Order: sequence, then structure tokens, then C-alpha cells
Amino acid sequence: MRASISRKTIPAGQRIRVLVVDDSVVIRRLVTHALSEEPAVEVVGAASNGSIALERIAQLNPDAITLDIEMPGMDGLALLRRLKDRANRPRVIMFSTLTDRGAAATLEALALGADEYVTKAANVGSLDRSMASLRTELIPKIRQFFQWAGVSRPSVAAVSGLPKVPFSAMAGSRSLPPKIVAIGVSTGGPTALAAILPQFPPDFPLPILIVQHMPPLFTRFLAERLQAVAHLKVAEAVQGVRVARGVIWVAPGDYHMRVHGHAEGVVIQLDQAPPENSCRPSVDVLFRSVAEVYGAAVVSVVLTGMGQDGLRGAQALRGRDAFVIAQDEASSVVWGMPGAVAEAGLANCVLPLEEVVPEVLKQVGAGVAR
Repeated sequence: MRASISRKTIPAGQRIRVLVVDDSVVIRRLVTHALSEEPAVEVVGAASNGSIALERIAQLNPDAITLDIEMPGMDGLALLRRLKDRANRPRVIMFSTLTDRGAAATLEALALGADEYVTKAANVGSLDRSMASLRTELIPKIRQFFQWAGVSRPSVAAVSGLPKVPFSAMAGSRSLPPKIVAIGVSTGGPTALAAILPQFPPDFPLPILIVQHMPPLFTRFLAERLQAVAHLKVAEAVQGVRVARGVIWVAPGDYHMRVHGHAEGVVIQLDQAPPENSCRPSVDVLFRSVAEVYGAAVVSVVLTGMGQDGLRGAQALRGRDAFVIAQDEASSVVWGMPGAVAEAGLANCVLPLEEVVPEVLKQVGAGVAR
């Protein structure tokens, strides 16, 4: 992960400076036009490949860049390699396509230090609809990395309507040995998961279910990349598969993942019910499901991510006296999801990324009162 991933503070009255990097004149104009309608953003320049982008970055000092992957000369991946170890480099939002090649390249870009990605709009009709689609996805993903001097973040209660609960009021004495681990993650997730999953030993005795906010295709490639570094089996979840010890299941893109208990054991159910928190898969859906099936016998983890998905699910888990871990702000790419859980008083502990799995192993090994 990056050496410093805290949100950058923009001086009051100034805007986020963005450089648009794409070999397509049409795409550069489309992105520039879409961003020009956002008062918090200023497009300061454009580049048609990585070499020109390096020059523009030195000249313009942008806060963020939008970056295409396939370009003549120095492509997006090559540029990321050049930027990877630079101090104070701009935030990088990749442009990707919903194809096997696009998914694989995007995951490689994230491994090289890209902060986020958006998928290129396809078959959306008119130019106006294309720009509206782009603004809806791109602008929040740029803004999540920045804050303005003198402007505080809205409280959890103000945004969600969920009252902040003092930790002492949520702390229970009832305990059951854990039977499952549930993880929710979004922005920064592929890198975070690649860092922590190898820490689970080959004989880890519980199933692990993961919701990572990603579209179809991407989750399959993510599971394959994680399998290459993990000691346990990692796969994209399929309908009806039995939840088994020592297996890590990743929710497929565009499907909610739930668990269902019956006489022969617990199985995974996938569905396309309406998105929650604008997400499908949703962490809240998974967390509520494991709370219903396993009760207190759950260790849950909320990792880096934009928004508040997982907040109400964590509330359901704590209501059953399950154990909730939230990643801390310093190690998160974006402290939205874990921050919401922590600020609501729902986390049993708030930990740096490197301490998350040791705490999970402690809870699984002990199975004692929290």
C-alpha cells in the first residue's frame, strides 16, 4: 500500500486539480466536459500517453489523474510503474472496460498503486447520457480522496440516521466459538486483501466470505489473483455451494451473497435483489445474513472503502453479540466504511491493516468472552 494514504486537504476556495490521460480525443473531451460541471473539480490539462503525462504532472502538479490503460508509447501500466515510488504523487483513477482483458489489466493497475477505477460507459445512448453516467461514477471516486480545510465530515448520525452508540452499551458478555469470518471492503480492497489473506494459515478452521465492491468479471479475476497469494482455496462464489472450513468465497459482481442454513449445512445463495447503498454485492446484505444464521458465532471485518456499506450490517451483528473489527484510518485508502462503523461505536476494535488477521486468529483461537 502507499506510504501515505490519508486524504489530502485542499485549501478553502480551491478545487481538486485533475489531469486527463487518454489517447482518445473523444474520451478526453468527454471526461473534461463531465468534470467541468463539478464545482469542486478543475481540469488543468490533458495528455495522450504516459510520457506526455509525466511531463504534464511535473508542470501542473495535479491532485489526481484519470488514466487510460491502453495507449501508444508509454501505456497506463508503465506510467504507474514510473509513479509508484514517487512521494506525493497524484491520486490515480483508472479507466477500465468490462471485458476479461480490461478486468485483468485493472487489477494489475491496482496492484501497481492505482487508487481507484471507473468502467467506461458503453451502449448508453446519447452524449448527454454518457456524460451523466460518467459524472455519477467518476466524480465521487475523485472526491473521496480529498477534504477541504475547515470543512468537517458529516457525522454518522447525520448521514445515515443511525444514532451513535457508546461502546459500553454495545459490549456484551455472551460468547460463542466463531464459526465463520465475514469481510466487507471497497476502495483499496484488492491491495488490502492481497496483504492480509496470506496471513491465514493453511489449517485455518473456518470459512471466509468476502464482499468486495466490483462489477462482473472483475471479481473472478480478483479471486484468481488472491488464490495466487493465499494458503487457502479462494474462488468466486457460486449458487448453492456449501460453506466449508478453510475456503474463501468472493461474492460475484452484480450479485448479493447470503448464507442459508438447512439440515445438510450452510450454503451460499446469490441473488439480484435491488442494490443496497448503491452496491450489489452489498456488505450489509452479507452481514445481516451471517448474523441471522450464525448469531454471535461470527468474526466480521470492515476494511477500507468509500461510503457506509456495512454500517447497518455491523449493527445487526453487534445486536447478536458477534465480533466486529474495523480497519483504522491511517492504513485505509478511504476511511468511509470502517470509519462509519467505528464512529457509530459498533467496532469491538479498530486496528491497522497488519493487525487485523492476528486479531481474527486470536478470536478464533480463543472463542472466549469479548
